[in-house]
Amino acid sequence: MPIKLHEKTAVESIPMTPLIDVVFLLLIFFLVATTLSQEERQIDVLLPSASEAQPLIVRPQEIIVNIHAGGRYSVRGEREVDLARLQQVLKQEAADAASRHRRASVIFRADKRCQLDFVVAAINACKKARIKDYTVSTIGESG
Repeated sequence: MPIKLHEKTAVESIPMTPLIDVVFLLLIFFLVATTLSQEERQIDVLLPSASEAQPLIVRPQEIIVNIHAGGRYSVRGEREVDLARLQQVLKQEAADAASRHRRASVIFRADKRCQLDFVVAAINACKKARIKDYTVSTIGESG
């Protein structure tokens, strides 16, 4: 006794439009998130080398402060900020971190041609904002 199969009923019962919408929304989310996370690392800063530098294993959740050769600061997508504005941003980051019960952390990316005074001033701004966890980014020595 032959059995009749209705082939179109199985395909018609799965709504494809919501699935396609979700895929496009995920695609847009990941494109935007990737672009924003790399924005601060695209600023041209020549990093000094360190023999004990190691590559990052996990992407950090710190605030990144770029210090240019002339002593200009860049933070949170703002191209040029003065020391007072940098301290404001760091205080806000410390307050946000405290409200989320986590520690604020800062990575300084200082151009090796900049004077040490600018790095020390940025570290002092961290201390004033009560941020104890900060590092100065370097690259490994080649050869």
